Amino acid sequence: MASTGGKSKLKTVYKNKRSIGPLHTCGSVAVSGDGSRLVTCVAEEAVLTNLLTGEEICRFAGDTQSITSLCLTPSASQLIIFTSAPSLRVYEVPTSPAKNKIHPIRVVARAHDAPVHVCTIDPSSTYLASGSADGVVKVWDIKRGYVTHIFKGHGGIVSALKFNFPRDPSVVVPQNILQLITASVDTRIRIFDLTATVNKDQSALRPIAVLEGHVSVPRGLDVTPDGKWLISGGRDSVVLVWNMHPKSTGAKSTENSKGKGKSISPALAQTIPVMERVEAVGLLQTGHLVSSSASQLRFYTAGEKGIIRIWDVKDSSVLYSLSQVTDPQIGDQEEQRQIVEAVYLPSISTIVSVHADQNILFHDLSTRKLTRQLIGFNDEIVDAVFLSPNAPKSVDSHIAFATNSSLIRVYSTAGLDARLLTGHTEIVLSLDRGAGGKLFASGSKDRSVRLWAPASADNELPTEWGCVAICEGHAESVGAVAMSRNLGEGSTTSVQFMFSGSQDRTIKMWYIGDVPLVFDASPPGQGAMKCKSLTTHKAHEKDINSLDIAPNDRLLASGSQDRTAKVYEIDFSRATGDRSAHGEIKLLGTCKGHKRGVWTVKFGRTERVLATGSGDKTVKLWNLEDFTCVKTFEGHTNSVLRVDFINHGMQLVSSASDGLVKLWNVREEECIATMDNHEDKVWALAVSTDERTIVSAAADSVVTFWEDCTEEQERENETKRAELVLREQDFMNYLSLHDYRRAIQLALAMQQPGRLLSLFKDIRATPSESAADASSVTGNGAVDEVLRTLGGSDLARLLRYVRDWNPNTKTSGVAQGVLYAVMKLRSADDVIAAFTEEAHEGILQSSGQESAKSTTSGSTTSGNTALKELIDAMIPYTERHLSRMDRLVQDSFVVDYILSEMDDGMFDGQDIDTMDVDTEVTSWITFPANHQK
Repeated sequence: MASTGGKSKLKTVYKNKRSIGPLHTCGSVAVSGDGSRLVTCVAEEAVLTNLLTGEEICRFAGDTQSITSLCLTPSASQLIIFTSAPSLRVYEVPTSPAKNKIHPIRVVARAHDAPVHVCTIDPSSTYLASGSADGVVKVWDIKRGYVTHIFKGHGGIVSALKFNFPRDPSVVVPQNILQLITASVDTRIRIFDLTATVNKDQSALRPIAVLEGHVSVPRGLDVTPDGKWLISGGRDSVVLVWNMHPKSTGAKSTENSKGKGKSISPALAQTIPVMERVEAVGLLQTGHLVSSSASQLRFYTAGEKGIIRIWDVKDSSVLYSLSQVTDPQIGDQEEQRQIVEAVYLPSISTIVSVHADQNILFHDLSTRKLTRQLIGFNDEIVDAVFLSPNAPKSVDSHIAFATNSSLIRVYSTAGLDARLLTGHTEIVLSLDRGAGGKLFASGSKDRSVRLWAPASADNELPTEWGCVAICEGHAESVGAVAMSRNLGEGSTTSVQFMFSGSQDRTIKMWYIGDVPLVFDASPPGQGAMKCKSLTTHKAHEKDINSLDIAPNDRLLASGSQDRTAKVYEIDFSRATGDRSAHGEIKLLGTCKGHKRGVWTVKFGRTERVLATGSGDKTVKLWNLEDFTCVKTFEGHTNSVLRVDFINHGMQLVSSASDGLVKLWNVREEECIATMDNHEDKVWALAVSTDERTIVSAAADSVVTFWEDCTEEQERENETKRAELVLREQDFMNYLSLHDYRRAIQLALAMQQPGRLLSLFKDIRATPSESAADASSVTGNGAVDEVLRTLGGSDLARLLRYVRDWNPNTKTSGVAQGVLYAVMKLRSADDVIAAFTEEAHEGILQSSGQESAKSTTSGSTTSGNTALKELIDAMIPYTERHLSRMDRLVQDSFVVDYILSEMDDGMFDGQDIDTMDVDTEVTSWITFPANHQK
């Protein structure tokens, strides 16, 4: 169908450029101090990600148990993980990407008697504190790996931990104060002295102070660097400010006799109601160390409302909020937006918040804006579309995903930064773009279609999006949307109309000529505009799965579960003057032939053809002149869900429920390439404008960017071909010069057993007149020298070739000759070492760098196994060849006897030359059999 007369070549190779998989599914999160690296939990493993490039650096090997808590040292050199076993695992954090999983350098199998839910490391990276569910807190020496303190007596689960190592620059003599502050579900806050245990006094294990003020679980603790102020926040919706040295400020304090002797207990200085359950609280640093005056303290809170608030202690008021909730959240959505953890990074003035819906947000305190948003888990992805909000400066800079959620994900194609678009109240089912990617539409189960546009930005790539229009009128879920393809001229918008298909079996045409291309959020009271429906058409007998508009905006195609695809003519007239816009569709024909429902329809970009993908596992190409099927593409093993044209209509790309993406040659009706990186249905397929990138997204929550590498592959193949030609020429030159040493080495390097077989045949067939060659094992001294000095992996490869030659009677003579020479010239240890070296090289090539000990042991085992398999394969055929030679020798004596009887004693008394038996060949064959015995 497609013309191939142009200069376009078929695209044959697409490689996995990068993938976006689950980043955070559960558990804790840790961020390096400079905000460049992030540690998250994915299932039972911890993952280290480079936030600057969006690449996964490594994964840390777990113990198949879920991770309950983790933390990074302040220097980001070590990672501490607690699992539900409960075990303690210490890892060295790599600085460069690693292919293999990182194994722990220390493991404590039974660190606690109950799961550990909180842990923290002191600022010097020396001590680790862990609190378990049975109310026990342990302090560990990280470097030496032993427990230094055990604090008991907490009335339940330990909910928060904080080290207090004060450093006051105003004090000449350093203070020797080392404290650990804990909080538990009994609502009490305890302060332990870490230096008092030197005297081994049991009373030193008791808290020096117990603070009572909360009526619910305290979830956050923080202390000023000088150790004078403590702040605590809990689920009782209050934040308490404690004076750690009430004597110095004249605050009212009480004596506490629970510690060793009597000491002054910290006093409650202020109670601040925050009106939400607090999950994280911390003090802010403003350029210098936090002031010793309580009136100058500022802190942040994060909790159930999903908003980070910055507070002033002096006025007990909110200074500002770092995230604004534009739409009121209800029910489950409000619960999903709750903040479960927050991390303050003073070096870059950033607060990182972790939400219940596995999203991670980075807030800049200086600009008070959201700088980065990471989506931890996308769930099942059902549709995708490229966006170009800043075209023509940058094309396809973003990509939008519809997932098993009411929130639309808009990713930057350059990294992991993403935005969540709120508006729909039910799951979003379909997406489509218009105006060259500056506008896109979404259809949802809430029976509405929304249009989205980017917010304006000054000379920057816009990253914020907003809803600019709403289309309501369907009676059921909207499963398909299609926007006008043509770009208008001289109008306020480039898109004039749009179609939507629903489970109510109707297609609606919407007028969107007045929809702006830029989202303006400045008028707070102004909502999204309502779009007008131009026509409603009863299209199919069952649900409508897909819609597509022809490139010239004259045809509309629809695919349905009723196993048909229909083509309509679009009649649209723009709004001019007093005349309003008018539009309707007229049925032109029906494409019948699929045996299951039609999941996708797509018009050809250059020819009048329509491609459809169906649940019958096929892709069909239809002629739009008479609506007949002209080609059928078979190869998928399950329902074809998406299809698109590329390369001027010469090729098709399809995705299916079998988890595969296939590239097709339209003319030959054959599959050119199969791309596999998914484990579930590939619902989403998007092709970039330049067709160099194909994005596939599936129900396994994995997004894959496939990049066209056809030209690179062709250049690589051409380079290999030229190199092979040069090697073959060198090989022929070596043969002509009788330089067998280099010829054998080159044949082994090229991995061409056929040339090697011919070489050994020529050597056997060409007798040498040299005395040295006559005494050699193979009949040629140079060949003996090659076999005697052959490298380990080359020797193993040669023996594998001998194994392959041995079963064939025509080549068994050469095989036995080479084997005999190797056994004569090389020791058994050399042969074993050769296979061990080969296995070692294979392990390094396949799995990258690994510890030397494990690599050596693994290669030794696999090398011995490979040698045993080779010997077991050679012995039966060698015994068969030996039996054949024995029979041949016996037959030769029979021939001698018959000849002697036929001469009737004519040559009695005379010497008769008997048939010579090649004893050397017999000995070659005999050796392996004797070796077996």
